[in-house]
Amino acid sequence: MSQLKSTQLGANCGLQVSELCLGTMNYGIPGRGHQGDWTLGLSEARPIFEAAIERGLYYVDCADIYGVGAAEEVVGQLLRELLPREQYVLTTKISIPMGRNPNEGGLSRKHVMEGIDASLRRLGLDYVDQLIIHRHPHGVPRGAPTPITETLEALHDVVQAGKALYLGASSMFAWQFAELQLTAEMRGWTKFVSMQNHYNLIYREEEREMNPYCISTGVALTPWSPLARGILAGSYRGGIEAGTTDRSQGQDRARTESLYRGERDFDIAARVSEVADRLDVRPAQVALAWLVNKPEITAPVVGVSKISQLDQLVEATTIELSDDDTAYLEELYQPVENLLSIGTS
Repeated sequence: MSQLKSTQLGANCGLQVSELCLGTMNYGIPGRGHQGDWTLGLSEARPIFEAAIERGLYYVDCADIYGVGAAEEVVGQLLRELLPREQYVLTTKISIPMGRNPNEGGLSRKHVMEGIDASLRRLGLDYVDQLIIHRHPHGVPRGAPTPITETLEALHDVVQAGKALYLGASSMFAWQFAELQLTAEMRGWTKFVSMQNHYNLIYREEEREMNPYCISTGVALTPWSPLARGILAGSYRGGIEAGTTDRSQGQDRARTESLYRGERDFDIAARVSEVADRLDVRPAQVALAWLVNKPEITAPVVGVSKISQLDQLVEATTIELSDDDTAYLEELYQPVENLLSIGTS
């Protein structure tokens, strides 16, 4: 059984994390939330968490919006049950609206304070290791454009209160992230130590600005959707309409269609499968290996619904792609419109 190594969460903090992060969007209460038709409940999630811990995966990513709170309840219960608090690193995210009231989302001081308290109640914990803003203060669906100083000061106060030990950010423009970081530095507030951005073989727009900015400033890169919602794992077999899993056939398919619009997406996925056949591994392993082979990547966020999938992804961290393989996988990529320019990533 392969074991994950530990790595530092960027150059700006001493926190150690496993080289893969377990995403938890698909755990909670079946039927609840936008991913409810492929959600696993507490009893189904428990053996996956046990297996993750056995394989050295102790870095876990959650969000309040996953299952509209249900994922935090399940994740918190399982972690409290399975490990002492000092032996896991837990992240959660806030900003996406949790209800219809305008103050139930966004990154106003009110929602930052109420959001972290609500997350901690659901998790059953006194603190999270890292609080991530799910989007930029001006990039929240239906949200008011909160002054970034208000958001940054509120986040700093959350850290000062001991409710979060570190701060992270997620998908936004590089100039927006730079503005947040520099504003926090000028005001003496807590800066972000990680960026959880959208990055994989068929969406590489982050290579233009965000990735280089994070590399140059010591910020950890922990990309989401490393398998492009199953496209790079072969779940769609040549087209969006050809989904073969509960997720790819369910209501979540519309989200996949909105994210992946490139003309060569499935041609690239075919190359992933071709390389996988030659190396006698799975396509998902090649797609993940492409990411973890990059020294700037700290810990991709992976979601699994079976222990066998977990084992494959853990094993993928040991695969070393040749320069020729990497070039072959990257060759077909053509620039696509930055998703942040047309809505939200």
